[in-house]
Amino acid sequence: GGMVRVLEGLYVGGAESCSSPEALSAAGVVAVLTVDAEEPPAVPGVRAMHVRARDEPGADLLSRLDECAAFLGAARAGGGAALVRCHAGVSRSVAVVAAYLMKTQGLGWEEALAAVRAAKPDAQVNPGFQGQLKLYEAMGCAVDTSSVLYKRYRLEMLSERFSEPQDLPREVFAVDPTTICQNLNTEVLYRCRKCRRALFRSSSILSHTEGIGPTAFTHKRITDSAQLSGNDQGKCTSYFIEPVQWMEPALLGVMEGQLLCPKCMSKLGSFSWRGDQCSCGRWVTPAFQIHKSRVDEVRTLPVGNFQIAKT
Repeated sequence: GGMVRVLEGLYVGGAESCSSPEALSAAGVVAVLTVDAEEPPAVPGVRAMHVRARDEPGADLLSRLDECAAFLGAARAGGGAALVRCHAGVSRSVAVVAAYLMKTQGLGWEEALAAVRAAKPDAQVNPGFQGQLKLYEAMGCAVDTSSVLYKRYRLEMLSERFSEPQDLPREVFAVDPTTICQNLNTEVLYRCRKCRRALFRSSSILSHTEGIGPTAFTHKRITDSAQLSGNDQGKCTSYFIEPVQWMEPALLGVMEGQLLCPKCMSKLGSFSWRGDQCSCGRWVTPAFQIHKSRVDEVRTLPVGNFQIAKT
């Protein structure tokens, strides 16, 4: 794994690519980005960034891609070169370089991988990272943590990580709508049909493409996320949503269970980290589903505007 030049001022390589400081300075390398499980020893006189990740489909590179691009861009902007390396120099480093090409050269994910492979024929990015690059492209090559695509991705990554859920990171829970100031928001609010307690907002609904009978059973990964249909909700009898703060007690240490209204305890739906099938046939993983018949939509009106907010 020596250094291979992908374009002017951008190199990719494996573990040995930093073994010779002379070779680095000869290539004008001023910054090294390492994508590896372990943080490597520093190379004197060279800026360093470390992204902790194993070469396995469940490792999360996506969340760090914008930071990586900024680091590489800064090195190249100063007239220097940047090196991206991982242990073998074929999967993790290649995925990060491809993302950088997507963001800066306007390439699609497949074109970007092909461009790296042209320079480094042994490049072989694992399928999980390919899915993340595809998602990065669908998000416009910017990580938008509030987008449905990213929320679904993060939940799916979480569900793959545990056989028994431990405590969940705070940021996966949507804020309980009862704690948000009402009049600022024109979003649709969903309330318990029985006791009227506010349960979730429209921004928490994670829409999916409609399944077609049994073919939808094949466990689809995030690859079809680009063609989301927001309007074909006819066949779906449940809303699939991100977890909301009031659910937390129900989720502790269990893989699946019922979702009850936190106020009147009437049954709203169910959750399963392993996933569940929607009535339309699409398999959703993980699934936090609320039956449409158990909630009412409340459209909040913007002040001074008599138009009902259409979603």
